[in-house]
Amino acid sequence: MSFQQTFKALSDPTRREILTLLKGGPMTAGEVVAHFDSTGATISHHLSILKDAGLVDASRRGKFIYYELNLSVLEEIMAWIAELQGGDPS
Repeated sequence: MSFQQTFKALSDPTRREILTLLKGGPMTAGEVVAHFDSTGATISHHLSILKDAGLVDASRRGKFIYYELNLSVLEEIMAWIAELQGGDPS
């Protein structure tokens, strides 16, 4: 995971909306797709980009894959921003 990859993933409004949905807890791809007018393949692509950027974790439970936020990456970004502002990152 690199900041470049993370910020690129965050630049898309659909991906930001997916992250907002996942704040409520883990969801399957199908549950995420149900919130959008996009195709399943399109949302799957967005989930893949979020996963590659380290913003989302995926785990198989039975026949479904559940996606959930990876808060450690978001915390790392927030600490970096706090450093830029001259604040204490902790």
